Amino acid sequence: MLPARASIFSILACASSLALGLVPIPAAAQTPACTAQADAQRLDHPLRRVAQRIAAKEPITVVAIGSSSTAGAGASSSAASYPSRLEVELKERFPHLTIRVLNRGIGGEEAAEMVARFDKAVLAEQPDLVLWQLGTNTVIRHHRIRPVGQLLVEGLERLKESGADIVLMDPQFAPKVIVEPNAERMVDLIQTAAKAENVSVFHRFEVMRHWREARELPFETFMSADGLHMNDWGYACVAKLLAAAINDAATRATAVAGSRPRF
Repeated sequence: MLPARASIFSILACASSLALGLVPIPAAAQTPACTAQADAQRLDHPLRRVAQRIAAKEPITVVAIGSSSTAGAGASSSAASYPSRLEVELKERFPHLTIRVLNRGIGGEEAAEMVARFDKAVLAEQPDLVLWQLGTNTVIRHHRIRPVGQLLVEGLERLKESGADIVLMDPQFAPKVIVEPNAERMVDLIQTAAKAENVSVFHRFEVMRHWREARELPFETFMSADGLHMNDWGYACVAKLLAAAINDAATRATAVAGSRPRF
């Protein structure tokens, strides 16, 4: 055992080395940067309703509806779900506005069950923006995906009648999803319906594919142990990228109208 005096000197020397950056931080302790390819995180259409609320400095209500990856399965707490993190990100970008992001995700639901909840869970809140995440459960349960296309059209028409902006979110690029033959077909179906209805898609599938294939991040960096749901880092990064996309789309809408929002 070292004398007490030697132990103190050893502790001080270690602390000095850390302060000077001489002791490397293990790679496992480093948090990767939250990035994605530009085309996957940019929304195709301006968010006019959100832009109007920003310009008028009025409160903004966002409703996120979906299944378990909206509810926050895999996160350490409800505060780490993507809707909760999105509210934090939006408030940081628009600190002078009142912003609510309501989480209306229910684990296990498919498109038909979500549409059936629109009146009470979504439209009753008079949202300015609706985020609709869908498709994963249909794929992993091997259900027919073609009916989802018609449900999407019907659901989008109902949401558009409210005057709210709409953004769809496609399935996650996760081990239990990408092994399914209909995974990319579902992604394409959602994109096709969105294009026909002139609404945007947040391309979560491509964002997460970029993390895994282009950046070569291990799945465990952004996925929970179940191989299906994201972890805290994954949800937080999706929220950050989505907040940036919402900001950009609202700015574009205001620029088209002839002025820029005053943040």
